[in-house]
Amino acid sequence: MANSDAVTAGEREGTAPSYTRDVAVPLIAPSILSADFARLGEEIAAVARPGDTRADWVHVDVMDAHFVPNLTLGLPVVQSLLKSTDLPLDCHLMIDDPDRWAIGYAEAGAYNVTVHAEAAHDPVKLAKNLRAAGAKAGLSIKPGTPLEPHLDTLKHYDTLLVMSVEPGFGGQSFIADVLEKVRTARRLVDTGHLKLVVEIDGGINADTIEQAAEAGVDCFVAGSAVYGAEDPGRAVAALREQAARLRVG
Repeated sequence: MANSDAVTAGEREGTAPSYTRDVAVPLIAPSILSADFARLGEEIAAVARPGDTRADWVHVDVMDAHFVPNLTLGLPVVQSLLKSTDLPLDCHLMIDDPDRWAIGYAEAGAYNVTVHAEAAHDPVKLAKNLRAAGAKAGLSIKPGTPLEPHLDTLKHYDTLLVMSVEPGFGGQSFIADVLEKVRTARRLVDTGHLKLVVEIDGGINADTIEQAAEAGVDCFVAGSAVYGAEDPGRAVAALREQAARLRVG
């Protein structure tokens, strides 16, 4: 977090948002897990137009059929996506042995690479390696994983991704109980004990984004709420507007 400027609407004109302790404008990260895999380039382009309809990040769910039961895509697809868009790729690795595999995504040019606390063998070393390879480092926790055992580890990370559904499949219902972890993280960020972006993933839509925003989320991953809409770009703008009205602070 070398840059202390808050994220502004102008940064959605084509540059990656800064990491800060206080993200002034809520970040929206459409999840391509809910997009048409046969048209991924077009689906990303639909949320990449300049202005309020432009997404802040593109969330890419990498699943290996081991850590989670589903199988999605991997590094070759991410490398292709990086050639087709200037939106920052937020790669969420739901995989075994991320200590071995995550660095490749950072080296390829992913903006943020998130690994699971439940899967990483040496998460502190992994965070350092991801940063050295040029990416921001993210740590994710499942709904049933407590936050407190990972607080010291999070001092080495740029993003905390709180899962509000069980990882592995899109379209699940939002688990509101995880918001207590968000509130805890928000307090620690606001008091300077942590310096990271608080992100949430799972069941985020027009009915749930406000309670997540009130709890203190900075970045909202939305799949069906964006790619199930007639106009994905307008859905991004609407979600951002909703979150902006309710965010803490």
